[in-house]
Amino acid sequence: MSGVREVRGRAVAIDRSDIDTDQIIPAQWLRRIERTGYGAGLFEAWRRDPAFPLNDRRYAGAAILVAGANFGCGSSREHAAWALAQYGFKAVVAPSFADIFRNNAIGSGIVPVTLPADVVTRLMRAVERDPAIELRIDVAASTIDAPPLELHAIFPLDPHTRDRLTLGLDHIAVTLSHEDAIRRHEERRPGWLPNVTYRPQA
Repeated sequence: MSGVREVRGRAVAIDRSDIDTDQIIPAQWLRRIERTGYGAGLFEAWRRDPAFPLNDRRYAGAAILVAGANFGCGSSREHAAWALAQYGFKAVVAPSFADIFRNNAIGSGIVPVTLPADVVTRLMRAVERDPAIELRIDVAASTIDAPPLELHAIFPLDPHTRDRLTLGLDHIAVTLSHEDAIRRHEERRPGWLPNVTYRPQA
């Protein structure tokens, strides 16, 4: 996956808390064997309502989703993060995230921005009033700015997560970054134990 140091763009707000992964990507989409094409199923049930924010043309192309607390709760399906990323979202701003979803989002290159509930509400109301407002998220500095609102905030992002996002490291890439240590470990293992040999693709 590609590294992300900055997310700059317009936002769309879904003013709901406890948005679970079954709403983000319904279960029937999990029968697919590909890892692509999930953007079409994002919030499929809710998008049947013409008034749902993602159906509003003013928010077409929004790169940032602003939502309520406990975003991504429910099942652990990684497809929820895939659907958000493939729809075009590069960051989600919320007061809190379900832990498994947060990890899946990071592995898909989506920046999870955790802000106090009152700040998130302020962003929601602003985006609802003016869809043209542009936000800027600096991943390396762990900051979010909304110049029209004179908003500047710092959000929590540990060094490991920041490196994964900025360098574009998914779970496999993180493991392979320790390739030399893994090889040394395998070389020291007694010969009668199972041997795991890594052969990089040509």
